[in-house]
Amino acid sequence: MTTIAKLETFATRDVAMVRVTSADGAIGWGQTSTYNADITAQVFHRQIAPWVLGRDAYDIAGAVRIVEEREHKFPGSYRCRALAGLDTALWDWQGRKAGLPVASLIGGGPRKLRCYASSMKRDITPEDEARRLQHLRDSQGFDAFKWRVGAECGRDGDEWPGRTEAVVPVVARALGPDVAKLVDGNSGFSPARAIAVGHLLEAEGISHFEEPCPYWELEQTAQVTAALSIDVTGGEQDWDFIVWQRMIDLHAVDIVQPDVMYMGGICRTLRLVDMAHAAGIPVTPHSANLSLVTLCTAHLLTAIPNPGKYLELSIEREDYYPWQYGLFRNDPFRVENGCITVTDEPGWGVELSPEWLDRAHYQVSELA
Repeated sequence: MTTIAKLETFATRDVAMVRVTSADGAIGWGQTSTYNADITAQVFHRQIAPWVLGRDAYDIAGAVRIVEEREHKFPGSYRCRALAGLDTALWDWQGRKAGLPVASLIGGGPRKLRCYASSMKRDITPEDEARRLQHLRDSQGFDAFKWRVGAECGRDGDEWPGRTEAVVPVVARALGPDVAKLVDGNSGFSPARAIAVGHLLEAEGISHFEEPCPYWELEQTAQVTAALSIDVTGGEQDWDFIVWQRMIDLHAVDIVQPDVMYMGGICRTLRLVDMAHAAGIPVTPHSANLSLVTLCTAHLLTAIPNPGKYLELSIEREDYYPWQYGLFRNDPFRVENGCITVTDEPGWGVELSPEWLDRAHYQVSELA
């Protein structure tokens, strides 16, 4: 047994990195979920680290389970966001010890992965959105794209009047017939409005309608799924297995979209993968920024029996997510012919930037 001796966090408000050190001095890097990550780092040191220091670093599932049991009064999102930092750091630690990528440890391996270019913007005209997606198609070889409709949690509102009805055909026709087209409603519509928008999507050759209704209203989403011929998808916000089971039982969606970091890491996500696989449902995870979440998701997709068609890869840069720059020494998101590569480098295959770590707020928990 090789025990966990030290757990460190390097946090900003947007993202927190976790370093695990075992008793033999070996290290691994992971990440908590993004957004309010400085709060998540506090949760990590208060409610995660005390239960796992001194435990076997190889027993990741056991570490997750003991935290869930000891912190059973706190079963919420922050606990999962913090658990993701522990889980992903321990997987990296194991990969480094074995000299293997995490993908190989969980049943997959190095390979190229098809990506869909994922737009996060709503404050962009249909014509400008079409132009920038066409540029990515022509310059980087993407053959799948996602863009936004409605307004986030918009109660049937739009970013501005008529934008949805304009952006759908303008972008779809500009991209042409040889690419996969996806849109994201971000909990924006009632069932009736979502179904009307869905018929527009069907007419324009769009195959994927993400989170059309408030994500917590599973019955509403199930109505939309039943009414449309295209895939209705969702689940990025969810972490609770009771909710996941309801989603599956209701056939609320055609494709589930867990976020590895919101879920609490690889172990808990693999549990959901098994549930979805048993129900014949594909998994196309949510990975909407260029932090470790996209790398962890890429490794996961090489290994699972029911992967979706592509990896989500954000196209937003400094003007939208300035915090995601300077995290890594290397560039793990280099696109070739619309694909990124899961390499054979150990662990997650990246090294954190010392300059970024020096700027982050530091905390440590260790064995006495």
